[in-house]
Amino acid sequence: EVYFDGSTRVEGITDAVPVEPAVLSRASYRRKSEGIIAVLEQLPTRLDRIEVGTSPLLLAAESIEKPGNLGAMLRTADAAGADGFVAVGEGVDPFNPNAVRSSTGAVFSLPIAVCDMSQLQTWLGNHSISLVAASPGAPRQLWDSDLTRPCALMVGAEDPGLSIQAREAADTLVAVPMAGSADSLNASATLAVMAFEAVRQRSTRDR
Repeated sequence: EVYFDGSTRVEGITDAVPVEPAVLSRASYRRKSEGIIAVLEQLPTRLDRIEVGTSPLLLAAESIEKPGNLGAMLRTADAAGADGFVAVGEGVDPFNPNAVRSSTGAVFSLPIAVCDMSQLQTWLGNHSISLVAASPGAPRQLWDSDLTRPCALMVGAEDPGLSIQAREAADTLVAVPMAGSADSLNASATLAVMAFEAVRQRSTRDR
């Protein structure tokens, strides 16, 4: 369904419904209308939507609570050329308006799956994909882990970090070296560091 108030040109849509500007403003996110609103079917979020190639790279996050963080992770996954993104657990909806906005459109072009930890573990095992998860106290540094293999890179929620189930499911736990007084990075920043370390390793391998 498409609704418009006449302030924006609507081309190629024959059944758009004209409404008063006040109606769109009331229905719009943050009460700010762009002159047109469309109602669309939500994209599927099954794990089998992600196509696995010969050396897949996936990004995953467990129980992320802030939509802005999740949107930034989706943007990172798109920029790093990841094969898909998996939102694990009871975190924020990837289609939350703030997540969509922060993703700068990646939510529409990147395969996204939503599942629990058990489902992810089974799916990764079936596709011979290793789970590399970030934990501040891990004995192995990120740079010392082989990210050229088929792998899923995962971070946990801001405060609690990874769940016990996620830690036990991980094939490798890695830490990002910290030089300052902070013991960890923002979750989306951590995932970005991990993703582009994988990109660096893979580009070096392919030379």
